[in-house]
Amino acid sequence: MTTDQYLSSDDIRHMFSQEMSYIYQKEVPLYSNLLSLVAATNKSVTANDPALEARLKATGQIERLNCERHGAIRLGTADEIRTMARFLNVMGMRSVGYYDLSQAGLPVHATCFRCLDLSSLEKNPFRLFVSLLRPDLISPSIRSKVYDILSRRHIFHPHVLELISIAEETNNQLTPSQASEFVTYGLETFKWRQTANVTFDEYSELYSENPLLADVAGFEGPHINHLTPRTLDIDAIQAAMVAQDIPTKDTIEGPPRRQCPILLRQTSFKALEEAVYFPPSISSSFSENAILGSHRARFGEIEERGIALTPNGRALYDRLIQKAIAARITPQNTREYAAIFSEFPDDWNEIRKAGLAWFEYYVADPAELRAVLQDAACSCEPRGRSIEDLIELDAIRFKPLIYEDFLPLSAAGIFQSNLGGPSKTVVGAHAEKKVDGRRQLQMALQTDIVNEMDVYKRLQEESLETCRKYFAL
Repeated sequence: MTTDQYLSSDDIRHMFSQEMSYIYQKEVPLYSNLLSLVAATNKSVTANDPALEARLKATGQIERLNCERHGAIRLGTADEIRTMARFLNVMGMRSVGYYDLSQAGLPVHATCFRCLDLSSLEKNPFRLFVSLLRPDLISPSIRSKVYDILSRRHIFHPHVLELISIAEETNNQLTPSQASEFVTYGLETFKWRQTANVTFDEYSELYSENPLLADVAGFEGPHINHLTPRTLDIDAIQAAMVAQDIPTKDTIEGPPRRQCPILLRQTSFKALEEAVYFPPSISSSFSENAILGSHRARFGEIEERGIALTPNGRALYDRLIQKAIAARITPQNTREYAAIFSEFPDDWNEIRKAGLAWFEYYVADPAELRAVLQDAACSCEPRGRSIEDLIELDAIRFKPLIYEDFLPLSAAGIFQSNLGGPSKTVVGAHAEKKVDGRRQLQMALQTDIVNEMDVYKRLQEESLETCRKYFAL
């Protein structure tokens, strides 16, 4: 079979993310309202800022913005995340970054599965935040029960496992019919189930220990707990949700509003209370004796993404966050919070020259390049000039590399605001010894976790090398 008879991992990921969005809109109608609100806000922002719209179109960001999503799921066992990694790998998504959420009182750690190259990100930047229970952070009094419950479930359809094996033999390519089946059967894993995998008493015991345990172990599959569209103005979205009486998170997580956005800002509408049916016993089938209860975990999130920061930029950001925490200043204290961040430059070229963020460099289009070099009276001969010289001449240009990852504090804040109640025990208080969480997660995955800084550095260097070759520098 020729390669043009296969769909690429990018094509499959695009199909998957679009179908997942349709499903979540049906399951959580308020999410559909959120998509309309984001689309209207983005349209208003670009209409009022023609220069921004032109820049987004020139860099291919408009198309990306319209389909951009991220989702999140919570898994229970090493086997589940190992298989999930294989499933996502078919769509070109790799494990990037390590997130320890235990400091926020959550007995999980996480990684982000996403693409690593710019062409794939432009096709569809769908990313999935996947968290996994940490056995060392679960109270011994309930740990064995949690894993006994989890052993009763199988989260993937057998046909999906067959298709994963086929894709692994064809460089992550599937025929159109295989890809359609991969998406259809694969989405079954992420759908909401109104029937619990535990009795009401077991659910209550898990919930009392930690609401997150009930969400992970209480159901047959790892339902998507949120999907997140990307907006150009999260402050406008927050205000609009409040005006429409949507139950909204009190604060926007992340840095303050800026002319040059950095990293990630997030908010959400609060998780909905949903009806759940519990079996009278594990050995019995569902019948009229099923017990009606409820569960709260699924919500709608919105994000505004800025530029990815270098290690130096991230160190400055973290220092400013700690300064705000020490002064007990939160994002709700808008003016004071922004004042703390005034130390971080708010001009793209200043940020670039200070080495605080990652950029993609590119050559001006031929017509503009000729005009630029002629205006510079350089006889159209750039050889012997440096990259910085050519940037000054506007022959080489730069644009922000979008931050494709997550912020631990923001993720924890969103998680906590949507789980519904405090845990009974202090997470990790009973741990017998300190565990290297990153190594533990890598062992579960049976693969290395990619360092996000290495990815951004490679992308920036590749873009610079393209410019060097063009000008024979």
